[in-house]
Amino acid sequence: MAAQSNGNYSKYLTKIPEIKFTQLFINGEFVDSTSGKTFESIDPRTGEAIARVAEGEKEDVDVAVKAAREAFDHGPWPRLPGSARRRILLKFADLINENVDELAALEAIDAGKLFYWLKTQEIPQAAEILRYYAGAADKIHGETLKMSSEHQAYTLLEPIGVVGLIIPWNFPSMMFLMKVAPALAAGCTMVVKPAEQTPLSALYYAHLSKLAGIPDGVLNVVTGYGSKAGASISSHMDIDKVSFTGSTEVGRLIMQAAATSNLKAISLELGGKSPLIVFDDAEVDQAADLALLGVLFNKGEICVAGSRVFVQEGIYDRFVEKLREKAKTWVVGDPFDPKVRQGPQVDKKQFDKILSYIEHGKREGATLLIGGKPCGETGYYIEPTVFTDVTDNMMIAKDEIFGPVMSLMKFKSVEEAIQRANATRYGLAAGIVTRDLNVANTVSRSIRAGVIWINCYFAFDRDCPYGGFKMSGFGRDLGMQGLSQYLQVKSVVTPIYNSPWL
Repeated sequence: MAAQSNGNYSKYLTKIPEIKFTQLFINGEFVDSTSGKTFESIDPRTGEAIARVAEGEKEDVDVAVKAAREAFDHGPWPRLPGSARRRILLKFADLINENVDELAALEAIDAGKLFYWLKTQEIPQAAEILRYYAGAADKIHGETLKMSSEHQAYTLLEPIGVVGLIIPWNFPSMMFLMKVAPALAAGCTMVVKPAEQTPLSALYYAHLSKLAGIPDGVLNVVTGYGSKAGASISSHMDIDKVSFTGSTEVGRLIMQAAATSNLKAISLELGGKSPLIVFDDAEVDQAADLALLGVLFNKGEICVAGSRVFVQEGIYDRFVEKLREKAKTWVVGDPFDPKVRQGPQVDKKQFDKILSYIEHGKREGATLLIGGKPCGETGYYIEPTVFTDVTDNMMIAKDEIFGPVMSLMKFKSVEEAIQRANATRYGLAAGIVTRDLNVANTVSRSIRAGVIWINCYFAFDRDCPYGGFKMSGFGRDLGMQGLSQYLQVKSVVTPIYNSPWL
């Protein structure tokens, strides 16, 4: 069983912020939904409502898209020099840093994420992503082409148009800026749909964007349910591209909607069941730390979680004992407590889903090494959970649980590790722990996944493209490839000599 917070942290507890923004943000103004409907935003620490937020539906998406289309077709944003967009984006980033306490507190009560981590790491890093793409805004250019015929040609890189950005609930700030920042830098206008579980920070970012000087209609935020607002974005005839991060099941629906509407461009970052492979030559203590981090960070609500841990048989028994020992010190509790390493799951639905998978694991014959139960009397807390004696065909080894649940498995050879790591419908990430460069190279080139971490995990960086293979989706966020998703290539061709047809 993991350690639990003793609750003696009142001196660290940030004042719960006044929730200022709960309406839709359309054309530079906060407005009620057309229907007047609202929905509850729940604090996962207690299960109680903390705000009522406007529930946008198709009519609201239509209004937001109309504003974004007007801003794209006739407004200044796509036509500004890149240097002017850069200055505004840098101001936006500065405002995020100035308001980091309030943003971190909002996200802690809305998503159950650790306040200290949000304040010192995640939100400042998200602001740096904005600065990164601000620096690219005035460096977007095509190339001169050498033609085989008697023509000269060059390419232009132009903003793709009005984009729909559908944001997940597990990293509301990070994912908001991973998508919004390159789209803004490219000169696009947009409609953002945050997850219904975590709408509050997106509305605050919309407020800051206006203060930064982003013109009205360029950035619109429609809160509401995926089945209504998200579906309307995906099928809208006047949206040119959709970028979505979330489940594979919803990704399928978005592809269908794009195909049956205006064949809009899409990029999808979907589910994962990532392997972490620990070889015999690994230092057991460090490998156990990495394995725990890989599945418990952000309470396991991360699509690249290393939830399938393969350990070579020579160190397997020592690894299991070390894992058991370390898991006992993992503190679960209120995300405002600086001693806590794991807060509550995002909502009751996710809480129940994780517990149901734990029961599946028991029924299928896996051995529960540690955890497996809820924590505390209120809220959606779950103990760090590790199963041993897991086989590849068990549900806990195949399905994305999206919670603090590890499936631990033993292997013999490099070839076996590669085969079993690839035996999944997903292909988002993988980790390798070894001191042997030949093994690291062989395995990293053999695993079909979008990012491979060697002797590290969650080593994200704004310079490094991130996305999936197979049913983990396609397209890339971050890096210059993240910017290219919001640009399209136009070729311009003229004859070298005077044409006889002119």
